[in-house]
Amino acid sequence: MSEAVHPWVNEYRLRLKSGKLPPHSSSHSIEFSILYQLWHSQLCSRLLDLQSRLLQAKGQSFYTIGSAGHEGNAAVAAVLRVTDPAFLHYRSGAFFIERSKQLPGATPLYDMMLSFCASSEDPISGGRHKVLGSLALNIPPQTSTIASQLPKAVGAAFAVDLSKRLGIAGQWPADAIALCSFGDASANHSTAQGAINSACWAAYQQVPLPVLFVCEDNGLGISTPTPSGWIEQDLADRPVLKYFAADSRDLAQTYTIAKRAADYVRTKRKPAVLHLSTVRLFGHAGADAEVAYRSKAQIDAELELDPLLSSTAALLAGGDITAEQLLLQLDRLEAQIARVAVVASSRPKLTTAAQVMASIAPLRQTVAVPALPAAEARRQLFAFDQHNSGKKQHLAKLLNWALHDVLAQYNNTVVFGEDVGKKGGVYGVTQHLVHAFGSNRVINTLLDEQSILGMAIGLAQQGFIAIPEIQFLAYVHNAEDQIRGEAATLPFFSNGQYHNAMVIRIAGLAYQRGFGGHFHNDNSFAVFRDIPGVILLCPSNGHDAVLLLRQAVQLAHQQKRLVILLEPIALYMTRDLSQPGDGLWLADYPAPDTPLPALGEPAVYGDGKELAIISYGNGYYLSRQVEQELRAQGYHIRLLDLRTLVPLHTPLIISALAGCTKVLIVDECRRRGSLSEELFTALHEAKPGYFDIRRLCAEDSFIPLGAAAYTVLPSVQQIIGQALALLGATAAEMVQ
Repeated sequence: MSEAVHPWVNEYRLRLKSGKLPPHSSSHSIEFSILYQLWHSQLCSRLLDLQSRLLQAKGQSFYTIGSAGHEGNAAVAAVLRVTDPAFLHYRSGAFFIERSKQLPGATPLYDMMLSFCASSEDPISGGRHKVLGSLALNIPPQTSTIASQLPKAVGAAFAVDLSKRLGIAGQWPADAIALCSFGDASANHSTAQGAINSACWAAYQQVPLPVLFVCEDNGLGISTPTPSGWIEQDLADRPVLKYFAADSRDLAQTYTIAKRAADYVRTKRKPAVLHLSTVRLFGHAGADAEVAYRSKAQIDAELELDPLLSSTAALLAGGDITAEQLLLQLDRLEAQIARVAVVASSRPKLTTAAQVMASIAPLRQTVAVPALPAAEARRQLFAFDQHNSGKKQHLAKLLNWALHDVLAQYNNTVVFGEDVGKKGGVYGVTQHLVHAFGSNRVINTLLDEQSILGMAIGLAQQGFIAIPEIQFLAYVHNAEDQIRGEAATLPFFSNGQYHNAMVIRIAGLAYQRGFGGHFHNDNSFAVFRDIPGVILLCPSNGHDAVLLLRQAVQLAHQQKRLVILLEPIALYMTRDLSQPGDGLWLADYPAPDTPLPALGEPAVYGDGKELAIISYGNGYYLSRQVEQELRAQGYHIRLLDLRTLVPLHTPLIISALAGCTKVLIVDECRRRGSLSEELFTALHEAKPGYFDIRRLCAEDSFIPLGAAAYTVLPSVQQIIGQALALLGATAAEMVQ
């Protein structure tokens, strides 16, 4: 048992003995049993936090952003159901403990201490982070929640009622509401503002959106004060957003107001915000020296506002319990938590990279793929395009047909994004889907990529396969943390218990004609290459686009993977390869039962051994033109279309290169930070000195408007020049 005692515990014990407590006054009433239960959760949370700080001093605990001062959120937990998904602020220890009381057999004290100590036996993260989370309690784990959980909470709220409308059973019941809590400083974050706006935008149009935002306002963002009255001013006058407020030091008031707010959201299926006044005690975290930015008088004054002092005074004011009885409970809990700390701190830790990484993309038991629709059903589904049946089509049309098949085969798929409904998307890829499947499965969203991706996460956690569309690659960058920090990390921080199965369709890459500039001709997807667990697929032609989309959905369905399908805009409508009217870039629609390629297997064109060109997207299209030119000159080369860009499957690529030692990598993205760097390194490391490798990339430049774009992108002539140089052609041959 730990011999050290935190000073607060001694001070609290003295106050109980002396009766030095704040005067009790509340305009609301609460049953003694509920009040006592809430006080118990508050005290457990406080003692856990303090014990964690004591353990940190011994090097046995690794996270000390605690809940001290915020323990009034236990009252919010008490008025919700265990089946209500809760996306929690990191100061929600009391909420977690209180909710655990709804689940017989729960062991929150031990579970949380295992998390503090980064034990591999932590039931939620497996020792990967200190998180408040539990699958059984419907609390998806969050890490550094600077409002990044709000968009997915809005998505979860939308998903609950969408399940009901579509008759699909999900993770949460039809009457559930979503809760998300956040701090006053985080309320200013663009992610919070966007999520709240998104909820109001949907609810304004009578779309059910049962989400309860809880802003826990302690007046500080680490060291920066929140302007007095700002949070109320910001949140109280939002359209459709019902505003509630309570002082968390008054448990009776907080319980009553929180219940009103939760009942409003549950019955009206509309969003509401609960503005909860709190205090922050003992600094932002264990290493935070408050005296550097706050006066001792300010710190001491806030210690007098401790919610545990107020709830203790409320308990004693009722006369149903004595100070001596509370002291006895304090002693018991203190001893219990000290014992728990000794055990938890001695439990195993993660010790190998393999253990750490096991939950990034855990191999799951394969589930069956839904049966394909009957022939007659498919005939009716495609009747809208009967005049094109049996004809070769461009990439955009074939993707459109594939989406029709996917939505028909998987009844839990939902397509959504800006303009995907009646307009059919900017490039027509989603045309007619809304007519075939209705506005509950093909959904026009507001213009906010953070909200679109947050909606995808919420849908995925409810059991849908989300298929969001991002109009342009450049537009995803202002929302990339919803992929990087939220969607991709959830399996990792939940030890594989939670997932975000989705297929994110993104129109991107360069080479557009008559349109573009930087934001519509973005040729950098480096952000996706740096996210563990993400799969990035990129088709260059309609045939492969269909197969890759089907593969993406199957991976989401069976392995719960997060897949990005990067669709080359310049190739959407491309029909010809080298001559106008040759139709060589059109393709037949692969039958629904066409076998899918192995993940990471490149497509191979030609069997020449003199030279191999490896590329993808537009680069592969240009390389096909180069192959025709070089064949006319008597060279026999081989082309590899990577198709899977993340992760690279080096053994499959080397197998496809069999017999070729000269390799040209054509990468339409920038020289610095492009895929070619990784591919060059992977080939060299796999077979040192074996390959003679060159790479041709775009310049390290943004893409300008108009014809100037082609000055910074690889061209057919540049590829030919590099290829001939590798082939050892003479100067005269290279001039030709």
